[in-house]
Amino acid sequence: MIPVVVPAYAPPVSYFTWLLQQGTIYWVTDSHYHKQTYRNRTYIYGANGRLTLTIPIVHKREQSHQKESEVQTDVHSHWQQLHWRSLQAAYRSSPFFEFYEDAFAPLYQETAHTLYQFNRRFLDVLFDALDLDIPQEEVALDFTKHQLQESLLNAKQTHPVFPHYTQVFESKYGFLSNLSSLDLLFNKGPEARAYLDHCQG
Repeated sequence: MIPVVVPAYAPPVSYFTWLLQQGTIYWVTDSHYHKQTYRNRTYIYGANGRLTLTIPIVHKREQSHQKESEVQTDVHSHWQQLHWRSLQAAYRSSPFFEFYEDAFAPLYQETAHTLYQFNRRFLDVLFDALDLDIPQEEVALDFTKHQLQESLLNAKQTHPVFPHYTQVFESKYGFLSNLSSLDLLFNKGPEARAYLDHCQG
């Protein structure tokens, strides 16, 4: 069975350690969207501890299940501006925020209508920042040959414990493991890739 996965929003370290083990990443476009997953949420380290950033989506009453590529974001909620302000407040004083700021800012300035395409663009920027070069393909889900990695998207599961790295607010709340890959990138910069490699064991 070929492992396949759904693009996540600024996904956690655990998601990236899995991606790094793949010879090719197969992105699923037509599996059913599920709420309260890393599809539309990420966790960062704010001034008051773990902070959830959630992308609001448009729920269509006539559809009990939406396919991944059909899910639209609620652009009227101005979530992109709110998320960018939260990231600035959380990481402005981190060692590498200013180094990567210009790469990520456009993602929050250009209106994102569909969740799938926004997440794909986001991951492309992250891959570039982390110097990752893994072949990628989009596929339609076929349960006879694909194994959907739904557990990677479970935002409610116990957070795995990864090695410590310095975080902006850890003097207040201690080290928080498995946050968004942005937390890792803004705090460790070019060393983030080596950290992910180490976490693979």
